Amino acid sequence: MQGLDFRKKRGRTAGKPGTQKKRASRGGLRFEDKKRGLHFVQEKDHGIRIEAKEIILWAVEILIVCMAAVFIVAAFGQRVSVAGDSMSPVLKNGNVVLINRVVYNFMEPSRGDIIAFSQGLDGRYSVKRIVGLPGETVQIADGKLLINGEEITENIHVSGIGYAGLAEEPVELGEDEYFVMGDNHTASDDSRDPGTGNIKKDDIYGQAWFIAGPAADMGMI
Repeated sequence: MQGLDFRKKRGRTAGKPGTQKKRASRGGLRFEDKKRGLHFVQEKDHGIRIEAKEIILWAVEILIVCMAAVFIVAAFGQRVSVAGDSMSPVLKNGNVVLINRVVYNFMEPSRGDIIAFSQGLDGRYSVKRIVGLPGETVQIADGKLLINGEEITENIHVSGIGYAGLAEEPVELGEDEYFVMGDNHTASDDSRDPGTGNIKKDDIYGQAWFIAGPAADMGMI
């Protein structure tokens, strides 16, 4: 009978409404805790995704800026030093000029442009002014520069030329050839000399556009 009484007491205890409510209440608390834990993890993951996206955008922006800077320097900031006084008074010995390397990809060189061009196999560059264009005939007679038989004075800085060199006789320029001279023609090795001759377009490094040094001479050409 004691065993029967014991079972009855347990049965009555299990059947009490208060016990069921407590269990239900406890189960609800555990469920809510788990739900809040899951919600916390989701917010953390979302924050990590946003941060990663911002880092990627930041890295892309830096890459674009770096690429733009490299392009600008390569296109407009190549430096060439002027040796000698052949371009005096516009350019002086020791001036450092910046070269526009892309301009002639969109337009043809013009008379009067100051260009840097490669000369020889030693990688040396010379800076001179274009006076003769492809297809023209250049001649120096009586100290004057003649283009197709007519004297040219515009866009050039030479007069009273004492040394004609190769241009003593008419020089016919090919379809991709240019005749260049230094503004100070008395101290210039240029297209009048056999060592330089006519300049091909492929040899033109670019157009000089800015004097970068020394500071006293700095400015646009």
